[in-house]
Amino acid sequence: MLQFLSFLAFTAFVAIYSGWKLRQDKINTQDGYFLGGRSLTGIVIAGSLLLTNISTEHLVGMNGSAYKNGSMIIAWEVTSALALVVAALYFVPRYLKMGLTTIPEFLELRFDGLTRTIIALLLIVSFVSTLLPIVLYTGAINIESIFDISGLLGISTQEGLWITVLAIGILGAIYAIFGGLKMIAYTDTINGFGLLLAGLAVPILALWDIGDGNLFTGLSKVYNHAPEKFNVISNETSVGPGARDAILPFEVLFTGLIINQLYFWTMHQSIIQRVLGAVSLEEAQKGLLYTGVLKILIPFVIVFPGLIGFYYFGDSLYATQDTVYPMLVKKVMPFWMTGFFVAVMMGAVLSTFNSALNSAATILSLGIYKRYINKDAAEQQLVRIGKMTTTILAIFAIGIAPFVANAPEGLYQLLQQLNGIFFIPMATVILAGFLMPKVSATGAKAGLLFGLLFYILLYFILKVDLHFVHIWGLEFVLNIIVMHLVSAIYPRVNTFEIKDRGLVVMKPWKYANLMSAILVIVTVVIYILLGSF
Repeated sequence: MLQFLSFLAFTAFVAIYSGWKLRQDKINTQDGYFLGGRSLTGIVIAGSLLLTNISTEHLVGMNGSAYKNGSMIIAWEVTSALALVVAALYFVPRYLKMGLTTIPEFLELRFDGLTRTIIALLLIVSFVSTLLPIVLYTGAINIESIFDISGLLGISTQEGLWITVLAIGILGAIYAIFGGLKMIAYTDTINGFGLLLAGLAVPILALWDIGDGNLFTGLSKVYNHAPEKFNVISNETSVGPGARDAILPFEVLFTGLIINQLYFWTMHQSIIQRVLGAVSLEEAQKGLLYTGVLKILIPFVIVFPGLIGFYYFGDSLYATQDTVYPMLVKKVMPFWMTGFFVAVMMGAVLSTFNSALNSAATILSLGIYKRYINKDAAEQQLVRIGKMTTTILAIFAIGIAPFVANAPEGLYQLLQQLNGIFFIPMATVILAGFLMPKVSATGAKAGLLFGLLFYILLYFILKVDLHFVHIWGLEFVLNIIVMHLVSAIYPRVNTFEIKDRGLVVMKPWKYANLMSAILVIVTVVIYILLGSF
């Protein structure tokens, strides 16, 4: 009972506080609903970015992978800091100057309306087919494992997962439908820092237990039990037999992983939408670089517990690696704290889920409905369309979620493999829009189509002996070549210049360059130190 009460208390506090903060906000306008009234500050942006990114597919999936494969998985996190530096110093100043609401808007300005529409549709499909179902399902696994929903209701585990998916999906949709981006951002901020506290409590309590009251003794025991799992540099093969089954060979950090990180942190709508809602460039840069600091610390929450799990469970859970983190939580977390912990986990799921819903609704309302169906739509009508879109997409995601179970390499690995279908082609087109002035609208569309087909053909049909992240890198290079070849035949006809719309104050943060340099140095040092284990 105490467990359930602590869950309800924290969940209610987040909802009431966020609602109180929004009591005087106008969320029936385009900017108010989709961009939080362009009023978000650095701390709110950082908290929201962290929780939009970190959800149970990380807590469950990455800890499960670390348990089985070691610390190599850390690369997904610490290299994010480098991409956030690029976002803060290069991309976001340009986005804010143009006054964008969505990334596809930029593609219309740079290329043409059809390019914008294609990217908009691909983003919506990627949200519904990959991100949303996996987030829902991993959240359900965590909550079912800790609360034993199926046992309480006297039903099967699969039925318990279905009910949990349904509950999370409905609650997340309610947040997204009625609160807009600002409600999401405020709930994210509270839950984000709650996640850090609760997430750090798991390894601390575990080390305290292992070391009989001494954290350093506990750490020493965990390390000495399996020192090889602390090495962040993988010796897996990335080319040839075995490459398809490899988790994250070190070489891929210098090929496709770079492009993936750039896309996610500088171009992905659900991430960038928070930054587009910043009150000024200074606050946007603060938010991005604060997030860089958090991303370097977050492996203590989503990688290290997996290593501790190996100390406790050995290799007994290798076949069910995604159950390791929930089992570790149940083992070390005091009973009275588990309710708060599950509430934070629920917040992490809701954040990623409702953020993607809000982003998809923004893209469809402004990029599809207003452009093709009702060009004269009033702002209130666009908000209504956004709410309808959110409802429909939530229903689709809930229906798909249970079918992502039983991924052989783990749910996080599955998410990354599927992301390659969409992320790299879109990243290529957006990067070309900024950095390659000779690429035309026809060339951009040709590169986009080639990239989509190339990855599906090589990875899913031909099943070449090449790690999927290397395929991303190869795909990126070939996309650029295709775009330039087609652009030579169908050259660019429009002109494009970034103009300041004057919607936000464009004075940069005075410590942006210093903070960026520190993040780069720390990232390199992590690999030098942890790569020597």
